Amino acid sequence: MSLVLGIESSCDETGVGLVRDGVLVGEALSSSMEEHVRFGGVVPEVAARAHLHALVPTARAALDSAGLKLSDVDYVAVTAGPGLATALQVGLAAGKAYALSLGVPLFGVHHLAGHIAADTLANGPLPPHSIGLVVSGGHTSLLKLGDLARDPIIHLGDTADDAAGEAFDKVARILDLGYPGGPAIQRAAEGGDPTAITFPRPTTGRYGFSFSGLKTAVARWHAKHSAGVPIADIAASFQEAVVDVLTAKAVLACTDHGIDTLVMAGGVAANSRLRAVAEERCAAAGITLRVPPPRLCTDNGAMIAAVGSLLVAAGGEVSPLTLSANPSAVLTSAYIT
Repeated sequence: MSLVLGIESSCDETGVGLVRDGVLVGEALSSSMEEHVRFGGVVPEVAARAHLHALVPTARAALDSAGLKLSDVDYVAVTAGPGLATALQVGLAAGKAYALSLGVPLFGVHHLAGHIAADTLANGPLPPHSIGLVVSGGHTSLLKLGDLARDPIIHLGDTADDAAGEAFDKVARILDLGYPGGPAIQRAAEGGDPTAITFPRPTTGRYGFSFSGLKTAVARWHAKHSAGVPIADIAASFQEAVVDVLTAKAVLACTDHGIDTLVMAGGVAANSRLRAVAEERCAAAGITLRVPPPRLCTDNGAMIAAVGSLLVAAGGEVSPLTLSANPSAVLTSAYIT
């Protein structure tokens, strides 16, 4: 039985998780989000310093939560990209230090593969074939998935400009709802009418996404009509437009490719309206929907450890200690060497 320690530091969350043979046994998370609120977004150098201060205490907390010692660790997995360059470097340096000092193998993990693997911690192994919808702060992609540890990851469609999470942040700023935008929009939308305003459903190709135009449409509408219109209605109508596009394309990809499982992952997958509409549309189309619990949708160390555990089981390629961070790594494989 192999214990994998996973480290995540790609943005503003310092996460450490412990996974043994696919089972989550311990985790801890430290967030620097409050330090970025006054800037309206993540400041890379502030995030990197926060990771530097938080990483070792977070690793200790994760081990304590599992009742384990550092010497129990058999493998180390660490996010090597994509993400903020300086933030990634802090986590990668820690991962290398742990691997070297313990004399154990190191796996460089792709951050987005971690989001997909998070689902396995809650719902068990992935089926042989599935469609993945990854929706996070900087990424929106439709993927054709096989064995996550062995097979190449095929992109069916990606966002041409703003990702869904970026659009949430920008619209929240337009509506003066604060940062981070995803939770702020969801809270505001709870009391709103999603049919109050018909915002556009922008698209690029059959499986592609584009949310920049939607953000601009909200900004223009708000500037022209905001007087007397509840913010809740604007937020709900915007959220509905995003959810409509994401779920329609995800179901379309499943039906086009004859695949009956949709895996939805990433920070935006924590959105309650997205989860509800995806469940409705998948049920109507005879598709099984798999989504991690909300706490595993956002960045965390458990998801990186989950990828490491899959790589161990598959005899995956070990990363050298000369591994460099790749802030713009394209998702073609679960690991980065």
